[in-house]
Amino acid sequence: MDLKQVAMDKHYKWKGKLEIVSRTPVTNSEQLSIAYTPGVAEPCLAIQKDYNKSFELTRRWNMVLVVTDGTAVLGLGDIGPEAGMPVMEGKCCLFKEFGGVDAFPLCVRSKDVDELVRTIYLISGSFGGINLEDIAAPRCFEIERRLKQLCDIPVFHDDQHGTAVVTGAAVLNALKVVGKEIGNARCVINGAGSAGIAIADHLLKMGVNNIILCDSSGIISEGDSRLNQPKAEMSTRTNRSHLTGSLADAMKGTDIFIGVSVPGIVSEDMVKSMSEKPIILPMSNPNPEIYPELAIKAGAAVVGTGRSDFPNQINNVLAFPGIFRGSLDVRASDINQEMQLAASYAIASLISDDELGKAESPEYNTALKYNMKNFPPFEFLSDLEIQRGIGYCRKEKRIFHGLF
Repeated sequence: MDLKQVAMDKHYKWKGKLEIVSRTPVTNSEQLSIAYTPGVAEPCLAIQKDYNKSFELTRRWNMVLVVTDGTAVLGLGDIGPEAGMPVMEGKCCLFKEFGGVDAFPLCVRSKDVDELVRTIYLISGSFGGINLEDIAAPRCFEIERRLKQLCDIPVFHDDQHGTAVVTGAAVLNALKVVGKEIGNARCVINGAGSAGIAIADHLLKMGVNNIILCDSSGIISEGDSRLNQPKAEMSTRTNRSHLTGSLADAMKGTDIFIGVSVPGIVSEDMVKSMSEKPIILPMSNPNPEIYPELAIKAGAAVVGTGRSDFPNQINNVLAFPGIFRGSLDVRASDINQEMQLAASYAIASLISDDELGKAESPEYNTALKYNMKNFPPFEFLSDLEIQRGIGYCRKEKRIFHGLF
């Protein structure tokens, strides 16, 4: 099967993956007068008196905006906002299928931070949450930061935090498989864009103390004048041995490789130079930094990629539908770090320690049991995890009602 051709044929047939469906019949004058004028004036006046009623009397409570400027679409790069629409529509489908969330795609014709922030903020009153998608670094960091300050609904850049959450879950279970402690693990992340920096930050908070971050020029080290602000900030928290050199130098003796960069950059010799039982997570799409069969041949103990046709897929769809489902249900005003950490542990816990102990090969599906027909059921998180995020929610009850 030629997957590319099938995808093209289907998209021509579908003419879009989304449509608007009415939740109320309007087949006679009475129904019309209730759903629209004159009856509709009553909820309008109620919302005028109490802004919070907009979450009770409209669909806003379940609506998420999926917004891009088209500058970092998948592995395709800056292809423009309109060209990013098929991805945004697909994202909205995943929100609905796995979280019951109504998501709406928006592709903005601007690369200007001020314009993007203002545009998104001005329409935020129509939504219960905002998912930033495929916006290039370093601009994405500033856009998210400013929108979080302006908006009273959750703002979540999935390329950063969704990727970090699922990677964190993969690392937790992979370390159990190889019998290594998270505090002693040495990790190399190749790719210092939005995903790489967010993964590094997330893993540091999870207890991975020894992280080296690399970009296209090699190892990122504190004091390097070429670094932009996000890289410079992260250089003060990573590579505390101040190592310099190439990716190959960084990988020597390490336990974990995480790739969010470019295809084919990791060789078998680089895997062989790592510690005993190395964990290889090459997540570049569609082609990974090293193919699983080559990593396994070189001695990898656990391998996971971003692709659905390889074992151990590390996919954001394990995270963002549930995170937003819970956030919307409790009217959370933010998706904070504590919630993201709790999500990583919740995903990892879906596979028992007994099952992890049965892993006999790197291809065993240990890290993230992703199966479209058996998606993790919605479950409540523990009271401890609820309390860790409670300060950022509008209601003093569940943080993640129905997460994972």
